[in-house]
Amino acid sequence: MKDVLIQYMKRFSDLSESELGKLVIDVPVATFKKGTILFHQGEVPDKCYFVLKGCVRLYAVDEKGNENTFNFFTEEQSVTIFNQHAPDKTSPYSLSCLEDCTLVVGDLTTEQETYDMHPVLEIMTRKMIEEDMGAIRDDFSSFISSTPEERYHALMEKRPDLIDRVPQYQLASYLGIKPESLSRIKKRSASHLRIVD
Repeated sequence: MKDVLIQYMKRFSDLSESELGKLVIDVPVATFKKGTILFHQGEVPDKCYFVLKGCVRLYAVDEKGNENTFNFFTEEQSVTIFNQHAPDKTSPYSLSCLEDCTLVVGDLTTEQETYDMHPVLEIMTRKMIEEDMGAIRDDFSSFISSTPEERYHALMEKRPDLIDRVPQYQLASYLGIKPESLSRIKKRSASHLRIVD
């Protein structure tokens, strides 16, 4: 299973596969059952994750009790809550496993010690974060300038696996629309495909 992590790390390092293999020997990997809450909104996160297998949802509950989904993390994606700017360091989000998950679990409290022991990891991590932040910025820009239908088509193009892996009401929330609107968009898209065929 750690082969997935090694292949991902190769994108950010010139190290050989065997050198990367030595780096990940002591990397902690854990399995979590579907429905597990990795941490709750309002807690101070002390872990970060990398998805080897499964799907993790990032969401928050607003003052009215409504759940709002902000992202889904699947294979070969890192999951970190950047909240060091918050005065109390608490997270505005919760993380839950939508499927049985196998995750690399990083300890944020010993992060610097790990980097001191393996300086190359700090360089790789910085590159990974830069890529993630760039993707988040691009996705956000695209989101605010697009219609719900365009968002759905972008999702179908970039992450079509989510359509079958994620409950429709959560997918609708992620797209910023109501579940019934998502149903209508899917029907229109399906009928358009039939016409094109």
